[in-house]
Amino acid sequence: MQLNIPTLVLVDIYILALVGILMLHAWRRGRREPTLGYLSAMLLLGALATVLGSLRGIGMDFVPLVIGNVALQLCGAMNWTAMRVFAGRQPHLPGICAGAAIWVLLCLNPAFYESLTVRVVLSSMMTVTYAGLSAFELWRSRKCLEVAYMPALVLTLFHTAFYCVRIVVDRGMPFDQAVAGAGQGTSFFSLLVFETLLYAIGIAFVTLAMVKERAELKFRAAAYCDPLTGVGNRRAFMTTGEYLLESCEHRGEPVALLLCDLDHFKRLNDNYGHATGDEALVAFSRIAVGSMRKQDVFGRIGGEEFACLLADADDEAGAQVAERIRREFAELPFQEPGELSVSIGIVSSKEAGYDLFRLLSMADDALYAAKDKGRNRIQRYPAE
Repeated sequence: MQLNIPTLVLVDIYILALVGILMLHAWRRGRREPTLGYLSAMLLLGALATVLGSLRGIGMDFVPLVIGNVALQLCGAMNWTAMRVFAGRQPHLPGICAGAAIWVLLCLNPAFYESLTVRVVLSSMMTVTYAGLSAFELWRSRKCLEVAYMPALVLTLFHTAFYCVRIVVDRGMPFDQAVAGAGQGTSFFSLLVFETLLYAIGIAFVTLAMVKERAELKFRAAAYCDPLTGVGNRRAFMTTGEYLLESCEHRGEPVALLLCDLDHFKRLNDNYGHATGDEALVAFSRIAVGSMRKQDVFGRIGGEEFACLLADADDEAGAQVAERIRREFAELPFQEPGELSVSIGIVSSKEAGYDLFRLLSMADDALYAAKDKGRNRIQRYPAE
């Protein structure tokens, strides 16, 4: 099927410009996500390069051959930069400018400037380079992206492969012949325009989806994180704790729960200020996390109350961890000796089973017993 090239070029310009403007709008309306900004620049530069490229054969070839191709190389560079920034790296300015600078320098050579075949090969090689770098950015960051990156990777690799084929099969043809539909290579030229159009739409869609997914993950993480200490909040502790209990019950492993409450916390705030109280909470969290294993669950479940759920641990193991936390917290340097202390109630699945609410309730009884006995101590359930 012969595609109408003038129509394809017009549609290409329209779609690139429209999607670029919409991406720019998404960037401005959102949190100024840089990935969307660079992607918008890529699409708008692509539209500009197509407009300038269509001016060939009307007596002003310098504009499409030099300026148009500079815009095209910057378009590829913006694609690479968008993926690079999304992967958490800084834009590489020399790399962004390299393609355009090389093109301008080579255009100073008459042999290069006058050879359509050589220009097509070099332009395709640069497109392959930038597209390959875009795919590489996604691939080397795949373990930390935490989003569905595979559609963008596959799409970019296909775009790279298409231009690799172009290097081999396309010897180039004057634009006026392509528009007229005359001459060998017209079919490939129309396919080239069509592929570019599909890639622009596809990469815009999948990149926007990746940005949206990452934003949702950040909001979800924020909903499960205590903003002061950086540890899980009550919701996170309950959700993760239930899963841990189910796993331990299935394997027949014991579980120990430590319920920790900082002693005289209100007095600490009144005497030294809330900033000092916040520092105490952060310091306790750091000590507790340092005493946990990777499979354990820790969270701030109240103002100055924390809970630790220890996997594959009985009440004896729980008592050892609790005593280490209590001692290290009490030994922290502070304005007055003895101001920092914590009481900890301990219960294991041997007494409470694998029900998290029951474990918390029994640990709370043990905690109150520790408070009644003078604070700055650990207390196992049942309290004696």
